[in-house]
Amino acid sequence: MLMRTDPFRDLDRLTRQLLGTASQPAVMPMDAWQEGERFVVEFDLPGINPDSLDLDVDRNVLTVHAERPVREGGEEMIAAERPRGVFSRQLFLGENLDTEHVDASYDAGVLRLTIPLAEQAKPRKIEISSGESAKEVGHKQESKQIDT
Repeated sequence: MLMRTDPFRDLDRLTRQLLGTASQPAVMPMDAWQEGERFVVEFDLPGINPDSLDLDVDRNVLTVHAERPVREGGEEMIAAERPRGVFSRQLFLGENLDTEHVDASYDAGVLRLTIPLAEQAKPRKIEISSGESAKEVGHKQESKQIDT
């Protein structure tokens, strides 16, 4: 008698889908890097309908939701290795990022987020006074303190 399914193989596949492996994580795989004054994050979401994507920012937590629906047809599945259902991933963003201006695009199965640095986190030049100009500034501050 031929066995159509192997219960151990099915259990192994289910475990890999729930817990993931090094080569196939259960969460959305992502890359993140800095390009000048902005951070870029890319999530691999092949086969996801763009209408099912949802992106939220609450304080400094960015949450990505995506859904690959379960097939509802009457067809008999021969192989079902692609995970289905709702996927979610959260990123904890630093205070140095401007969460008010996150740009998101989805193309060829890749969700790309661009997050600019906040103005207060950008490098800036500070003027240094020296010599006579420093004495004048100090003298003006002393005279203000005496007047008040």
